[in-house]
Amino acid sequence: MWGLMSAGAYGVGDFLSGLASRRDPALRVVALTHPLSVLALAFLAVLLDQPVPPASDLWWGTAAGVVGLGAVLAFYRALALGPMGTVSVGAGALSALVPVAFGLLAGERLGVLGWAGAGAALLGCSLLSLTPGRGAQGAQGPALGLLAGLGFGLFFVLLGQAQAPGVLWTLVAARVASSLVVVPLAMRLVGLRPQAPGLTLASAPGDTLGNLFYLLSAQGGGLALAGLLTSLYPALTTLLAVALLRERLRPAQWLGVGIALAGAVMLSRR
Repeated sequence: MWGLMSAGAYGVGDFLSGLASRRDPALRVVALTHPLSVLALAFLAVLLDQPVPPASDLWWGTAAGVVGLGAVLAFYRALALGPMGTVSVGAGALSALVPVAFGLLAGERLGVLGWAGAGAALLGCSLLSLTPGRGAQGAQGPALGLLAGLGFGLFFVLLGQAQAPGVLWTLVAARVASSLVVVPLAMRLVGLRPQAPGLTLASAPGDTLGNLFYLLSAQGGGLALAGLLTSLYPALTTLLAVALLRERLRPAQWLGVGIALAGAVMLSRR
């Protein structure tokens, strides 16, 4: 149940973030939501009585936060350009694939299911790149989404280096780092006054709740089941975009959505 709630939070959060980024610059949306995430995560860490991890883990969180900031900015911009379903699935598949690649470089072995999932993720992303549009501009959204997926994957790799208990405090360090970079940058370049404050505020809880529900799912049912259920989040973003925004995908792209989602599921169970 927690894993499905995590997928729902991520999926709805991505959809709302994409809508907010169509009204406000992605830089402003992130600058307004990441400090709120710091407060929420710190409150949850205190509420759950999580121990403060060693300084090394907090530094890993800081590095992950800086890398993740670039990924989030690219992702929100990609969602604003659309189509949201294509962007979300492509980013989700690559974010699952990157940690696998780093694991292989570190000497881990990948079973038959893992290799099949990696191949499916790559094939699905290739099909998703077949975006109807006018020249290079039509492909900008999916291309940025794939770049964001690489960044998210690296974010998870860096975050995974923190081994001590107290993962919420590590996430706090990540969000503090990103906030210290993005807030002054947004103040200088685009300002902090939102055009759609309600939409921006509504988009804020998705990432925080997704992280919390994922943690509860992992504690209750194990990492494999948590990863399997959470990896379904792009499906919800796609369905919301198709149902509410009337987005249309080519048949090859629908095939890419299915293959990429299957690849993410297989990778989560490798």
